[in-house]
Amino acid sequence: MYTVDALNQTSLEEFAAILGGVFEDSPWIAEKAAAAKPFSSKERVFQAMVNILENSSKEQKLALIQAHPNLGGRMEMSAHSNTEQEGAGLKQLTRDEYEKFQAMNQRYMEKFGFPFILAVRGKGKKEIYQAMEARVNHGEEEEFETALKEICKIARLRLEEIIQ
Repeated sequence: MYTVDALNQTSLEEFAAILGGVFEDSPWIAEKAAAAKPFSSKERVFQAMVNILENSSKEQKLALIQAHPNLGGRMEMSAHSNTEQEGAGLKQLTRDEYEKFQAMNQRYMEKFGFPFILAVRGKGKKEIYQAMEARVNHGEEEEFETALKEICKIARLRLEEIIQ
């Protein structure tokens, strides 16, 4: 773990290396946030990163959403995502559960063009699947915004693990 003071002393490259995974496979957010140093608190670091996301283009936001793995998938994913999905029981799906998740992921992806995003920490696989079932019926713009909100929740949780 790092203190805010220690992060303030890092180079751009070090800062990006430490916080580059807070937003899934999108170190550009941490790189841009480094320009706002020095930070007075963990909350200020988080807010700087969220502001960068909010002020990015729709294409950049879509790329960030698309960088996330499918929930319950068996593909290569970041260490953060792997730990989060493991904790939610998504790495121990039965064959039937796996097939249900894959079918729902496909349906969701076909409708929206990006994976279903949910901050899964503290949730179980049943609750996650129910959220998928409900949200697949949303409109595209609503779901795009919901995905970004969930990404920010994930980022906050990840930042909590990195900064004391």
